[in-house]
Amino acid sequence: MSVSDQALIERVVARQDQHAFAQLVLRYQSRLRVWARRLCNGDAHLADDLAQETFIKAHAALPAFRADAKFSTWLYRIAFNIAASRWRTRKLQWCSLDDNDLPDECNMRGLDMSRDVESALLQLSEPQQLAIRLCYQEGFSHNEVADIMGIPLGTAKTHILRGKQKLEELLASWSESL
Repeated sequence: MSVSDQALIERVVARQDQHAFAQLVLRYQSRLRVWARRLCNGDAHLADDLAQETFIKAHAALPAFRADAKFSTWLYRIAFNIAASRWRTRKLQWCSLDDNDLPDECNMRGLDMSRDVESALLQLSEPQQLAIRLCYQEGFSHNEVADIMGIPLGTAKTHILRGKQKLEELLASWSESL
């Protein structure tokens, strides 16, 4: 039986249980590294650094975690804040998926569509891209997207709606050819 995130967090905070924190890292490191890679323009080394820095900051801030949101949402927010800080200093640029992120079983049409979708995503504003990626690629709810981005729920919903509308316009030729 798997121990809940909250139980692991309580063990880390109350007893400085490094094994409990290691379980949290193991539970979230893969997803966080994929997200970090998107934030780092596909650069695996920068993504690893970002993920590591995220876990270090999360460990230090764990006593302040209030569980208002899921632990994963809180963790993604930390990663986003670190990346945003780097963006401000121009160490990172906005990302795109690289070809390694595409499934091997893609046929040429699927590969073309994936590239067109990625190209269309890059034409959205950065907040729209981020909101769309969080919602549809990472599976976060609108509330979680707002929490991660540090914006009001209505603003997150607007970014998602406008991003979807723009994507529909940009990808209209695909729906016509299907």
